[in-house]
Amino acid sequence: MNFRFQNLLGAPYRGGNAVIVNNTELISPVGNRVSVTNLRDSETITLPIQSSSNITRLAASPDGVFLLTVDEKHRCLFINLRRRVVLHRISFKSAVAAVKFSPDGGYIAVATGKLVQIWRSPGFKKEFFPFELVKTFADCDDKVTALEWSPDSVYVLAGSKDLTARIFCMKKFKLGGVKIKPFMFLGHRDTVVGVFFGVDKNAGKVSRVYTVARDGYMFVWGLSGDDEEVPSPGTPEKDGEGNVEGDGSVVVKKRKGFEGNDGELDKEGGYLINRKWELLKKESFGQASMKVTACDYHRGLDMLVVGFSKGVFALYQMPDFVCIHRLSISREKITTAVFNELGNWLTFGCAKLGQLLVWEWRSESYILKQQGHYFDVNCVAYSPDSQLLATGADDNKVKVWNVSSGFCFVTFSEHENAITALHFLANKNTLLSASLDGTVRAWDFFRYRNFKTYTTAEPRQFVSLTATQSGEVICAGTLDTFEIFVWDMRTGHVKDILSGHEGPVHGLTFSPTDANVLASSSWDRTVRLWDVFESKGGVETFPHTHDVLTVVYRPDGKQLACSTLEGHIHFWDPIDGLLMYTIEGRRDISGGRLMTDRRTAANSSSGKFFTTLCYSADGSYILAGGSSKYICMYDVADQVLLRKFQITHNLSLDGVLDFLNSKNMTDAGPLDLIDNDDSDIEEGIDKQTRGKLGYDLPGSMPNRGRPVVRTKCLKIAPTGRSFSAATTEGVLVYSIDDSFIFDPTDLDMDVTPEGVDAALNEEQVTKALILSLRLNEDSLIKKCIFAVNSIDIPMVASSIPNRYLERLIEVFAHLLEKCPHLEFILQWCQEICKAHGNSIQQNSQKLKPALISLQKAITRTHQDLANTCDSNECTLRYLCSKTSIENP
Repeated sequence: MNFRFQNLLGAPYRGGNAVIVNNTELISPVGNRVSVTNLRDSETITLPIQSSSNITRLAASPDGVFLLTVDEKHRCLFINLRRRVVLHRISFKSAVAAVKFSPDGGYIAVATGKLVQIWRSPGFKKEFFPFELVKTFADCDDKVTALEWSPDSVYVLAGSKDLTARIFCMKKFKLGGVKIKPFMFLGHRDTVVGVFFGVDKNAGKVSRVYTVARDGYMFVWGLSGDDEEVPSPGTPEKDGEGNVEGDGSVVVKKRKGFEGNDGELDKEGGYLINRKWELLKKESFGQASMKVTACDYHRGLDMLVVGFSKGVFALYQMPDFVCIHRLSISREKITTAVFNELGNWLTFGCAKLGQLLVWEWRSESYILKQQGHYFDVNCVAYSPDSQLLATGADDNKVKVWNVSSGFCFVTFSEHENAITALHFLANKNTLLSASLDGTVRAWDFFRYRNFKTYTTAEPRQFVSLTATQSGEVICAGTLDTFEIFVWDMRTGHVKDILSGHEGPVHGLTFSPTDANVLASSSWDRTVRLWDVFESKGGVETFPHTHDVLTVVYRPDGKQLACSTLEGHIHFWDPIDGLLMYTIEGRRDISGGRLMTDRRTAANSSSGKFFTTLCYSADGSYILAGGSSKYICMYDVADQVLLRKFQITHNLSLDGVLDFLNSKNMTDAGPLDLIDNDDSDIEEGIDKQTRGKLGYDLPGSMPNRGRPVVRTKCLKIAPTGRSFSAATTEGVLVYSIDDSFIFDPTDLDMDVTPEGVDAALNEEQVTKALILSLRLNEDSLIKKCIFAVNSIDIPMVASSIPNRYLERLIEVFAHLLEKCPHLEFILQWCQEICKAHGNSIQQNSQKLKPALISLQKAITRTHQDLANTCDSNECTLRYLCSKTSIENP
């Protein structure tokens, strides 16, 4: 029962900027969480870290060890990516538009409001206040929108909404007793959205500056040839500390403790100070009807990628401004565009559609193409082997995800209305889906197509779905006519229509032990049992005092659970028709207070009921969820609450807080729900998708489309080791298995053959084996394997991280073919399967080649031994017979 958060499916990207570390790891914000996608192994994981609200900005250190996240509430988390833990926290005073690590990793530049702050980057060391503010530049007259560091980490280039870009220097220089002002790049007619340094490859120093304006123009600036001291034009009359500036006759206030030589420039790093920049060229991107929404520059290739507001992106070779590619990847605005380290991959994100694309521009092919559901997920279903997870949502799409990798590999979009129910058949190759468009569709996983559609004579809206274990009969409950339709799976004809309910049929399930018995729940306050094959009408009716919302069978078929509108869970004996016991869950499911609630969360009656139930694989406990931030786990035998899972801490959602801050309440209503007509914030993370759906119409929704936290569907995997919850944040996957085992050798700098030998000499065989697997040298791996005593094999096998299993299995397959120590290697294989059986099953597709090699080696060895034994047996029989003949 020790379930932990494992992954987040259904939403690969929600807005903000994406970053790439180590050339193959893509980091993207998903609500208040962070998703890490390994582009090489095609795997995605979500860090078990939550921010207080939706994340708007990300920045990664150059070595890929640290990650900085900033959310809508200006709160910042400093994360160790390898250990997946939060090291430090800090809050900024205003919204952060850009954040970036310096190339040497020592500083962090933060654009907070009109200020550019330089912070010293903290490390692993625990300190009382790890963030140290080094410098603050207050020269901009409006919000800073873009930042860029010079290669030597001395200069910072900042673009602003005041239509200018400025160069700031980390070192203090004075000329003639007057502090040198930052140079301003003027001439833009719209907000500067991108600023970049161009480097002279021969000299290795900055020689150009590129600025990109929102109206679709790019400016190229270059250093003038003369080194004449020219004052920067149009510079404000104050410096970064607010000191009044003037000419040589004006007394200038010096910072306390500053020791410098006036009139002398530091030769180290001062080559851009007081130099004149001139405009070399001004180029247009040729997209007059579009705005520039994202851009990035690769310094090594001298290439610029630009994303526009209508889904078009363009790739240019600088400084000649030659267009290499111009393609349309979406109809909505591109909210992030970034190069990888080598510059061969381009990453694009569209927040409104939830798209995340990685495109290789040389071969013009996709490396990654993922898109989440446009609206909330309504239902989920596990395949019989627990390796696949199907999701259905209000966007009329059915998506199938690989649970181990977190990738969506197929999308079915034939439905014309919201998906309300999903069901996998026992053969795991067929998926059924019910929709409000009046159809039930069957999907084939061999050809990935809709091979059968089940309809009715008159259009109906289906809200529940089930099928027998054999898959011969399909049943679906309706929302409008309160009927249950029964189809023959093969012919597609309606075999029967079960009538009797007086309300929408939202719960439908077959008995696991008796395929003739069908249980249904309805808003008419009844649960009915039907004998589908033998008789017409309901076999038995279980009355309730309130509307019944859902019904589920225990896996052994001896118990029936249903939830009612009063917040109770009733357990029935379906054989005797008796009420066994009742769980009162109103207090357990009660969640937070909505923005528009007039009552407190304790006194409010809304949402205090369960809308989805799910038994565990052994039937010992039951999971329950509803319109709340909690998922409750109850012990069925003792009717006690075992645990409560809080699905999110995201304050951007409604219903998370139990107590609202009265300071945010005004005469016009809650402050967060008041529109600011003067705001120029566009869609994306700043304005969520759900706020763009027509909810602003009168009477549509009281909280103006602000998403409310809830759980719509719960499913436990057939293996019983994980469960999924369809929530407002996406599909949350909780698992008992440890999806992450920290490898301390990742932080060692001495991963060498000498280090392996030293570990063997110290009899640290586990450490030696892991180091040899990291080095990936066959001789060292085999040496470490044979250094383990047969008694210690179980302990060492359980200590091997899961990511090294494939390599280790390949080594065992090779050893079985050539090594004489057969029993020793087979003992290793047996212990590896015992210790990592669940991981091997979950990652069977990835490990399939290595497992097949091992199977072939074992089979071949078995055949050789069998032949040898048969030959020896015949020889022994012959010798025994000869002995008996010679000695009668």
